[in-house]
Amino acid sequence: MTTENNVSNSNDTQEQGNVSEAEFRQVVQALHENGLKALRFKFEDEQVDGQVLNHEVYGPIFTFKVETRDGGKYATGFFMRELLHTFQTNEDPALWMSSFFFDLMDGNEGADKLLPKPPQSEDEAKALIDNVIVPYCAQTVRNEFPNEQVYVDLDLHEEHGPVLEAGFTSITDGNNICALPLHVLIAHFLLNRDPADPIVQGLYRIREEHGLE
Repeated sequence: MTTENNVSNSNDTQEQGNVSEAEFRQVVQALHENGLKALRFKFEDEQVDGQVLNHEVYGPIFTFKVETRDGGKYATGFFMRELLHTFQTNEDPALWMSSFFFDLMDGNEGADKLLPKPPQSEDEAKALIDNVIVPYCAQTVRNEFPNEQVYVDLDLHEEHGPVLEAGFTSITDGNNICALPLHVLIAHFLLNRDPADPIVQGLYRIREEHGLE
């Protein structure tokens, strides 16, 4: 089983780069400014704002808001590791970042798509997982692979805790399951990001490993 986890906390980032606290703050500030510049390049006639939130698990989270001329307000967020990777390796970071906003705007012109309110209790979190995130992810991955029988279920991982598993029943030799911790899926949802996207990416990697792509 492969556990996909594309987020890290700030300590991981600092240790990997062996940087001082001051240097780390400079990196955070540079990412924030580059994010604003990238989005303002794509939305030059709109109002673009952003802020950095320090999450106890994921470290710095970069949230941005675009307010369009027709009054629509759209917000999404990014983890530090993915912004670092994007600005270091992506030929067009502005296109990548703006694509998430275009997805929010699609069919919602003039509406507000701000960040969802986090669950305020364990019951609310459980309801979000059981009634929204898991059904959505299951439907999305099955729609993505309509010619495959896709297995989707919850499980308890020894290291990562509760996870959502998805895999191909037709693959019987080697790794055939991608698993995402539920807290990662919730984090994506609360940032107006598609929680099924990292699962779909993981499943495509499994297919590539088995020569099916």
